[in-house]
Amino acid sequence: MVCNVCGQSEATIHLTEIINTQMIEIHLCETCAEQKGTDFKTHFDFNKLLASLADLGAAIKTEDAAQLVCKNCSMTYEEFGRTGRLGCSVCYESFDKALLPLIKRVQKALRHVGKVPARAGGDVRQVMELRELKEQMKKSIEVESFEKSAELRDRIKKLEEKMKTGRKKK
Repeated sequence: MVCNVCGQSEATIHLTEIINTQMIEIHLCETCAEQKGTDFKTHFDFNKLLASLADLGAAIKTEDAAQLVCKNCSMTYEEFGRTGRLGCSVCYESFDKALLPLIKRVQKALRHVGKVPARAGGDVRQVMELRELKEQMKKSIEVESFEKSAELRDRIKKLEEKMKTGRKKK
């Protein structure tokens, strides 16, 4: 697993904190953990951690960062950098160019995938598998890997048929 801070070194320190039933996991390499100090041993403020992980000034190190202001709540990108909190839902749109690299760096993807609960029914798993197969097929078409696309198309058809027959039985 790669370090959430530098994104390059292997993470050797894995921190998990549960606050109000929400689990937060942070993975750090030894160098980044030393730079951040040992405050992690007890309790840490996730927003401060997010701000430090983001190295927000480095995300957009131009005059553009100073000019980013939310059109709804008037929060500046600089304020977000200090607090690690956005002011409102419109901030995501106002700071999108600055936030996308940050989100990708922290989550390793731009789309939240979440986890399927162990007790979730097969329907949920099948829907997620279908979504993933379609995404893979789209990517394989973009890179002109048509053999793989055909294979994925066939798997999608089988899964859709399986899902259709499963619904009819209910």
